[in-house]
Amino acid sequence: MARMVDTRDIDVTCQALSSMYGVRRFEASPARHRMRIDQQQLAPTAALHEFDCVMRLDAEAGPLGAYFFGQMLAGRMTFDRKGATRVYGPGDVFLAAQPDRGYDARLEDSRHRWAAVDQSLLHEVADAAPGSRQRAIQITGFEPTSAQAAELWRTTFAYVYDTFAAGTPTSPLLARQAARLLAATALEVFPSTAALEPTAADRRDAHPAAVRRAIRFIDDNAHLDIAVADIAAAAFVSIRALQLAFRRHLDLTPTAYLRRVRLEQAHRALTAADPATTKVAEIAARWGFVSHSRFSAHYRDVYGVTPTATLRSADPARRSSEKSLDRDV
Repeated sequence: MARMVDTRDIDVTCQALSSMYGVRRFEASPARHRMRIDQQQLAPTAALHEFDCVMRLDAEAGPLGAYFFGQMLAGRMTFDRKGATRVYGPGDVFLAAQPDRGYDARLEDSRHRWAAVDQSLLHEVADAAPGSRQRAIQITGFEPTSAQAAELWRTTFAYVYDTFAAGTPTSPLLARQAARLLAATALEVFPSTAALEPTAADRRDAHPAAVRRAIRFIDDNAHLDIAVADIAAAAFVSIRALQLAFRRHLDLTPTAYLRRVRLEQAHRALTAADPATTKVAEIAARWGFVSHSRFSAHYRDVYGVTPTATLRSADPARRSSEKSLDRDV
């Protein structure tokens, strides 16, 4: 679902800021006034925003209800959070505010982008073992932990935004994968309460039986929108224990194994397809590969040819005839 606001009307601006960003009160420069907001819902728990504010705007806002991770493109933005003032300019990466706390902001000809991420999505990508009580995961700082971390966010967010924000229809599988990627990156980039290293319990649970349960679940559900959290739940272990078990016993990650299974399914689809009516990108997207170049690279590494070559060599009519002969014999 996409939403776009482009206005010079102060009343429309007021309504949009109130409904989308919890703004309770604002003052804008009367001499010039334009605001443009593009919003693209990535998944039920994540959205992408681009905000272009050609004016000076002072706003007092209530809680946003989600984490809004921002990146400045132009202009200047000042946040006042409980008396602590931070100023951001072009290139800066930051968190607007905690989901349950308000903020004051000043925008001066500001153009920036947001990734709105629900707290539930952070729990999904960094959850403990099923049924255990883990304290609520929170982002505890407003800036990245290092310059390298900030660059990781810029690179990841640019990839997701450029791929999905244009509003071009994409499969729900790809969009939800991108949402999880943003949440996982946020936990890597910003200080948080998430425990990212395996615990003693995780090491104890990283046994072959967990791997077998996970593999059975992946093989049966690779066509669905499943994430590492779903695989860990099916294996009755935490995400960290699952990752450790796969590294220990298979020397790869659960995500890599899932990609391998989906790549095999894509290969089967390519060999069975009609080259006249099928495109490689369609089959790649169906099996969760958002990047055509990466899909081609993975495919060639495994099968020694490009997916296009496999599709061109496919001959459904010949195979159908061969099957008929087999039945006759």
